[in-house]
Amino acid sequence: MSGAGKSGKSGNPARSGRAAASSGAAKPPAAPVRTAGTGLGAGRLAAYLGLLVLGALVGVAGSLVQGGWFPGGLLLALLGAAGAFLGGARLTGTRGGAVAPAAGWFVAVILLTSTRPEGDFVFGAGTGSYVFLLGGMAVAVICATLGLPGQPQGPAARLGK
Repeated sequence: MSGAGKSGKSGNPARSGRAAASSGAAKPPAAPVRTAGTGLGAGRLAAYLGLLVLGALVGVAGSLVQGGWFPGGLLLALLGAAGAFLGGARLTGTRGGAVAPAAGWFVAVILLTSTRPEGDFVFGAGTGSYVFLLGGMAVAVICATLGLPGQPQGPAARLGK
């Protein structure tokens, strides 16, 4: 037997318990992985505020269209809301991108449902109005839950390895 066999050390670093880094081979440093939701910079804050305003505009337009062209207007209003919510999530890459236009939509729609002292209101007490309110909320939840891209952008290898 050779001397390496008697001491229990083979030439294989994996069997001897030595780390691959101690073999003298230099590995290139791994690129840092950035997550989509790190920090709230000025650009991200401006995007969220823009999406909030966009959601409010979609809510106002949808509330007018859904009553004016019922059943097609209702479908158009819900598709417009879904486009704003899903587009916000895809634009920012976060759930907050879907929540911002949903919050603007919700505030605009709730303000339009309240009656004024003169008795005027935008929404009538009909099936279409309730479908728009509840359907818009459901679409917002669906887009905030499922509207994110699949995997984070990073190296092809598993993270942490």
